[in-house]
This record gives sequence, C-alpha cells and structure tokens, in this order.
Amino acid sequence: MSNKDRASNRAQDAKGRVKEAAGSITGNRDLENKGKTDQAKAGLKNAGEDLKDAGHKLKDAVTP
Repeated sequence: MSNKDRASNRAQDAKGRVKEAAGSITGNRDLENKGKTDQAKAGLKNAGEDLKDAGHKLKDAVTP
C-alpha cells in the first residue's frame, strides 16, 4: 500500500474518532454514528490494501 493511501486512511479514521467523540459529548447520536462509520470504512480500506500487499508478496515469492 502506498504511503498516500495509508495517510488517507489514517486521516479518515481520525476524523471518525473526532465525530464520534463530538457526537457523544453533545448527545448527537447521528454524528456519533457517522464517526463510527468513517472509522469502519477506514478499517475496511486498510484490510483491502493489506490483501493487495499480500498478493503482491505472494506473486513475488512464486515468480522466478
């Protein structure tokens, strides 16, 4: 995964944490849920990129 993708995913996760905390403090459940959703999306993106990385490593190991 490129560093750009990693930074983007970390930023999305951080925004999600801020939204979740702000929603929790203010009692805004909608904002809190949006924050949790942002965090979940960032996690899924990271998992997908990790799978791609593993595929590339496997390909490199098998290819002579």
